[in-house]
Amino acid sequence: MSRPHDPANRNGFVRVRGAREHNLKNIDVQIPRDALVVFTGVSGSGKSSLAFGTLYAEAQRRYLESVSPYARRLFHQMAVPEVDAIDGLPPAVALQQQRGSPTTRSSVGSVTTLSNLLRMLYSRAGDYPKGQPLLYAESFSPNTPEGACPRCHGLGRIYEATEDSMVPDPSLTIRERAIAAWPPAWQGQNQRDILTTLGYDVDIPWRQLSKKDRDWILFTDDQPVVPVYAGFTRAEVKQALKRKEEPSYMGTFTSARRYVLHTFATTESAMMKKRVAQYVRGAECPLCRGKRLRRESLSVKFAGYDIAELSGQTLSKLGDIFHPYVERSTGKLAKEHPEKAEVVRLIAQDLCGRLTVLLDLGLGYLTLDRSTPTLSPGELQRLRLATQVRSNLFGVVYVLDEPSAGLHPADTEALLRALDKLKASGNSLFVVEHELDVVRHADWIVDVGPAAGVHGGEVLFSGTPDDLRSVAKSQTRRYLFDPPPLPVRPARPPIGWLKLRGVTRHNLHSLDVEFPVGTFTSVTGVSGSGKSSLVSQVLVELVSEQLGTTVAEEPVEGDTLERDTPATTSGKIVSGLELIQRLVVVDQKAIGRTPRSNLATYTGLFDHVRNLFAATKEARARRYNAGRFSFNVAAGRCPNCKGEGFVMVELLFLPSVYSPCPVCKGARYNPRTLEIHYRGKNIAEVLNLTVDAAYEFFADDLPTRRALHVLREVGLGYLRLGQPATELSGGEAQRIKLATELQRGQQGNTLYILDEPTTGLHPADVERLVAQLDRLVDAGNTVIVVEHDMRVVAGSDWVVDIGPGAGEEGGKIVIAARPQELARDSKSRTAPYLASFLALASPEPAERSA
Repeated sequence: MSRPHDPANRNGFVRVRGAREHNLKNIDVQIPRDALVVFTGVSGSGKSSLAFGTLYAEAQRRYLESVSPYARRLFHQMAVPEVDAIDGLPPAVALQQQRGSPTTRSSVGSVTTLSNLLRMLYSRAGDYPKGQPLLYAESFSPNTPEGACPRCHGLGRIYEATEDSMVPDPSLTIRERAIAAWPPAWQGQNQRDILTTLGYDVDIPWRQLSKKDRDWILFTDDQPVVPVYAGFTRAEVKQALKRKEEPSYMGTFTSARRYVLHTFATTESAMMKKRVAQYVRGAECPLCRGKRLRRESLSVKFAGYDIAELSGQTLSKLGDIFHPYVERSTGKLAKEHPEKAEVVRLIAQDLCGRLTVLLDLGLGYLTLDRSTPTLSPGELQRLRLATQVRSNLFGVVYVLDEPSAGLHPADTEALLRALDKLKASGNSLFVVEHELDVVRHADWIVDVGPAAGVHGGEVLFSGTPDDLRSVAKSQTRRYLFDPPPLPVRPARPPIGWLKLRGVTRHNLHSLDVEFPVGTFTSVTGVSGSGKSSLVSQVLVELVSEQLGTTVAEEPVEGDTLERDTPATTSGKIVSGLELIQRLVVVDQKAIGRTPRSNLATYTGLFDHVRNLFAATKEARARRYNAGRFSFNVAAGRCPNCKGEGFVMVELLFLPSVYSPCPVCKGARYNPRTLEIHYRGKNIAEVLNLTVDAAYEFFADDLPTRRALHVLREVGLGYLRLGQPATELSGGEAQRIKLATELQRGQQGNTLYILDEPTTGLHPADVERLVAQLDRLVDAGNTVIVVEHDMRVVAGSDWVVDIGPGAGEEGGKIVIAARPQELARDSKSRTAPYLASFLALASPEPAERSA
């Protein structure tokens, strides 16, 4: 694709002097405005520190200076960047990678504001039943009192604790904990003792109790207070009451349903909330039939649809419905209600204009009512990008974080068209990116490096793409102009096949698919074709169910009950599972949610380190054990910051500032603990080492060095051992999990599943990652990855291509074959991109298929 912008005709430059944010080494750089500028470099080199931590942070700071102090509190304010000066910087808008809102009330329609247009349309130009008064736009939103169904409060589902959910095994007695929903410890025993006092038989099977008794125990709102005789039988309690004996205590009865709902509503413990949520059952709301709105709102139609039905159409179908209304109407509506016809035309024009951008970005498979928690970060960023393309802003810097993440190469072309539209409107685009197609399309490249962490932070090059050829230190130059060839090796033969039949989930309908065991398989297809539904959802669920294992869930945010809407799933594994003994899902979820969790603690490396410190002569003399060197234990940590290393300073109208603890100066430990040294460094100094530096430091300790070696091999040598989990990207978290797995002794017969493991990786790091995945396969394991990177696909033993399109136009197996065979398939949208890559990287492709 040609670059329409001539770099010689610039209106001006953004000039940065003395940037020192994170690992940036006091850099000076000039960056053109009104251009597509790509910041590239290996993972951890400092490109995001320059683009977001410096340029965007400074643009935001300047803008907020013009806003009233009161209004500033509404912004998420970034820290003031460490930089001497920045000249020529316009206002900036950041479009970063982020997960969707944790509530299902946020949707594609609300993110794109398309739902607002539909509500206005139904309010002003909908077909109302005869005699029904006009409804305002808010009456068509399930998130307002005016619009929400009164039964389900706009959720579309009702939730209830039922007898079946709270008593899973009615053959048990109450004493045997038939009522599983009651707490398991003393509180549960307390309720059983209260029932004995109340005259209920707790020693007969639950099903033998009368329905009246069962209903009262489970559902009553009464809370009688009665004397409790702990450990007494029913007969002994009767005698004690008759003799008016002193009870053990007075107990208050709480029904099982009351306990479940009260605990769910009031507990601050995520574990308790999750425990009681399992006893609540969700069902479609019988009043609104899952449509979330009042009957009056649903009675209004447009083009034969109520607003819930229209919101359930794909964006592609929505475009088809509204396109005929864009032209001025001359029909019956225009004659009888000319004002309504004009409203329809204006709204249809705006809606179709917005849809055109969304469809061009490859998002036509989404529906307006699709909730944002189900969107990938890449999908969410593209939705927000589409909104900006339609905003017609002028003279703004858009700072984007890997907009190609999660995109098939075919969709990347559409992304570049959207970026070109923003640039043509008179804006500047500063894009942090690894995807070579985006880098090639740039007007200007800022290459940061040469390596990661302390070995990066320098601007190796700032100029036009062609001039990068002569920069020998640049790893980006190598992959742009002289890509290394693929390693030549024969494809590994499978030891068997994992066969799935009748798979149904989202856009997959009765799909039959087979995965080779003992090989490296890539699953490809355009964005939204069904890859993740098949691999990361159905395959994971079926295998884990058959193996009797559970896959760790992401920590719950928002309302757990809102998230329980089940996805319709069917299908089974018919053969091949006997070859799999273990399942490992290496995902991009965070390795911890607080700064106390870090790389060293997650990988187990910290245990080694603490043991080394505890074994020193001085530590033994003071009787310090390994626990003394944990910042989570009171004996060793700083008493002022409780081992956090920093304290938060509240500033009323400015962002809260985290400053190093004035007592320990950020070291996290108390002075006595820091007096212990191992090879000249205390525990805080060791935690501050990068993985690369620690590898040299622990040269004499083989177990620690082995763990560090694996972290370096997956491209994480630049991270500090004590780097908090909150500072890690999803890709870094995924590679830490992979490194932790690689450290274990390889037993073989394990199925590894990874969803887009190359996200956030420079091509140089992709090579290192693939080498590690190959190691897993060579050790007798099976690796299946969902992937768009053609280097990974080309290096696979087998490829399953899903499509041919997205949404309902996808969900089918286009071809399952070796990479060279797929590259020749005319039906596959992946084929031309894979063929191009093989032509560049495999001079003699025939050797690989030998």
